[in-house]
Amino acid sequence: MQNEQLIQDKQKKYETLLQQLKSLLQDETNKIAILSETCAIIHDVMGFFWVGFYLVEGDELVLGPFQGSVACLRIKKGRGVCGTAWQQRKTIIVPDVEKFAGHIACSTLSRSEIVVPIFNVSNGTETDYRPEILGVLDIDSTEISTFDEIDAKYLEEIIDTITRL
Repeated sequence: MQNEQLIQDKQKKYETLLQQLKSLLQDETNKIAILSETCAIIHDVMGFFWVGFYLVEGDELVLGPFQGSVACLRIKKGRGVCGTAWQQRKTIIVPDVEKFAGHIACSTLSRSEIVVPIFNVSNGTETDYRPEILGVLDIDSTEISTFDEIDAKYLEEIIDTITRL
């Protein structure tokens, strides 16, 4: 029963966050402002240790807007959780970063992580839809096993919302 309440509380937090984000960003067109505000609201509402964006530049992800401590500046495709999510084109949940082969320890305080790719929704056609990846949303927690499918669902919805602005 208590676990069910925790799930409902998490979902409610995300639903409130999404409403606030849509309201804040409804007339904004500047991509950096959108990414910055998205980091801030996720960080504030959800209380995660680190929330940030890495943006594709050539064969690397380059640090973009973020909230939290100092971070890695550049990550190669296929390296660490962020580079792997980019390469595999899917959300990756890591319950314990110490057990993820090739994890890049930007902070020793990070214990679990979720990374969500950002697809260019305007790139691709109905018959050949393979949009490019613009970057990733990276979120770290100081606790083990913080992230689950609920986080993935709502964070993917957040990314979908901001890419359509």
